[in-house]
Amino acid sequence: MLSIGAIASAQQVTLSARVKIVHGDRETESAHAENVVVWLSPIGTAFVSAPAAKQPLRLAQHNKSFEPHVLVVPVGAVVQFPNRDPFFHNVFSLFEGKRFDLGLYEAGTTRNVSFDRPGISYIFCNIHAEMSAVVIALDTPYFGISNTKGEIVIPKVPLGRYSMRTWYETAPPEALEAMAHEINVTENTSTLGVLPISAGSATTAHKNKYGMDYEPPAPDTPAYEQH
Repeated sequence: MLSIGAIASAQQVTLSARVKIVHGDRETESAHAENVVVWLSPIGTAFVSAPAAKQPLRLAQHNKSFEPHVLVVPVGAVVQFPNRDPFFHNVFSLFEGKRFDLGLYEAGTTRNVSFDRPGISYIFCNIHAEMSAVVIALDTPYFGISNTKGEIVIPKVPLGRYSMRTWYETAPPEALEAMAHEINVTENTSTLGVLPISAGSATTAHKNKYGMDYEPPAPDTPAYEQH
């Protein structure tokens, strides 16, 4: 296994791309194209592990939402889940990727999860149905996340062949699978072009951790509110 330092002297390029989120049969382009993830996995070369995070990785609970909504981490990273709301949360992920259930924990406390294998984890709160987030654990350091304008930058990519993958939360899995392909990064490569993504409707309602529909919250009970 090569370290990042071992290939530091190799020629590297910065790649850019633009994603275009297309909705419906009319192919109308969305004005917001953030949170599309594109990553490159080396082919035919020694595996390069993703570097450890330089700062703590956090998926905070605040105002009954997760911040950020999409978080990309290297495989093996520990993600902190601090509760910054004045009431209890119960964060869980039981459907894909890393499976865990953090149980009820109160305001001002934190739980940690190790994302020890590659995969996409869809994360929810067992109390608040409107809360959702996604953690993508990658075993490659070559990735980018689009901004609101759909712009993506992947820095310091060594020359070579890569498998390119794309993820977007509401895109049909078959559409994302069809976008997967190999690319050859050379000293003349600077862009991955425009990546059109067919997006579906907003995320459908999910079940709670027991596989049942959510019940109306009881905000006045000690299990939910902190006074």
